[in-house]
Amino acid sequence: MDPTILLVDDEEKVLEFMRSFLQSEGFKVVTARTGTEALTKAKETNPVVVVLDWMMPGMSGLDVCRELRKKSRVGIIMVTAKADEMDKVVGLEVGADDYLTKPFSLRELLARIRSVTRRIDGSPSFEEHLVRGDLTISRSQYQVWKRGVEISLTPTEFKLLLTLADKPGIVYSRLQLLKAALEDDLFNEERTVDAHISRLRKKIEDDISNPGYIQTVYGFGYRFGDQP
Repeated sequence: MDPTILLVDDEEKVLEFMRSFLQSEGFKVVTARTGTEALTKAKETNPVVVVLDWMMPGMSGLDVCRELRKKSRVGIIMVTAKADEMDKVVGLEVGADDYLTKPFSLRELLARIRSVTRRIDGSPSFEEHLVRGDLTISRSQYQVWKRGVEISLTPTEFKLLLTLADKPGIVYSRLQLLKAALEDDLFNEERTVDAHISRLRKKIEDDISNPGYIQTVYGFGYRFGDQP
């Protein structure tokens, strides 16, 4: 069955621009022109990736992203005309896996969709549970529990956590984490790792001002605490 992509934009011309190309690349494409319609279509079609416009009348793309993240680990790519770095970070903070800045090429869109899809579909060759402090991480099931309660992570957050937790105490640079957890996506910037780490900490740390699991090594990157 062809993977389903949900395209969300209030402009029909933009939707058609993306739709015909992605269909030619073998994807099943579903479209929505409002935030409310997007949430309905996402529930009905179970897409692998949602390409979501930031600026829409009524419910914005950020609001849709927040709602999707409450119940789903679907890959989310935010599309925005905002080029400022802080705007991009905001999108990542609310749950997006990646972002595209308008104008963009169809080939770049395809590359980002494939990158996010790899993060979701990539399956390990063996089953193993990592136990780190109060965290239990399932490689094969892509699930994380803290004190027995499941924590909902995006595919990118899971890859970052697994990369760090696999080798406690080892310091990873942002570039190393970008390559390991973001599938060596050359379109991403190293600083986007910080936004994903920030969001991940909010989900797994007891005290984000004094993190025990994901520790910052100033001037270099991050490491997983030996005894969180």
